[in-house]
Amino acid sequence: MVSPESVQSVEIARAESPRGEVVLRRRASGTGADVLELRVNGVFVMDTLETTSEIELAAQALDLVEEPAAVLVGGLGLGFTLQRVLADPRVERAVVVEIEEALVQWMRDGTVPHGPALLADTRATVVNADIAMAIAEARSTYDLVLLDVDNGPGYLVHQHNEAVYEEEFLRRCRDVLGPGGVLVVWSANPAPELLASLRTVFGDAEEQAHDVLLQDRPEEYFLYLARR
Repeated sequence: MVSPESVQSVEIARAESPRGEVVLRRRASGTGADVLELRVNGVFVMDTLETTSEIELAAQALDLVEEPAAVLVGGLGLGFTLQRVLADPRVERAVVVEIEEALVQWMRDGTVPHGPALLADTRATVVNADIAMAIAEARSTYDLVLLDVDNGPGYLVHQHNEAVYEEEFLRRCRDVLGPGGVLVVWSANPAPELLASLRTVFGDAEEQAHDVLLQDRPEEYFLYLARR
């Protein structure tokens, strides 16, 4: 991702965690509307203008399951993956696991303006936890598990998330899927090692390349999917 460094922005929220520093900044867009920008450990992660990848890839994932009644999302971010999941009338329950407590709080208290309405949806439950721990302790099964952690194994904001792409964790994801359930991991870069690990765990897996536009800039993202 390319951060719009040339545009002046102001900090509106900051938090520290064992994994480092989470900062929310505001800047003006070319249309005059405010844009919120999320940085973790000084790295530009996403903003409320560049949402195409989250929305389009969530839509693609939902289309892989005939009845995605129960969906687990790894990573809240600024809420756009969850927003697209809840836009699907087939979804009856969506659980989002977010490790950074500050992101959950900023969504709840309106620091992120669309956050309170989004989290007020009765189908949505947000859990402040490590996704690896949440998957290991899960007592429910899901039709679809979406992993939107950092931006793929080639784009880690902090090394803590390396485990999300390893075979042990992928096996846990497989175990919480119901029959025919699908695991989807997306990445900003090709991830052949992830594809190989998915094939080892699930017996088969697929890589899909998708073109998205970020501020009218063409980018290619990759979906890695496996079905139980």
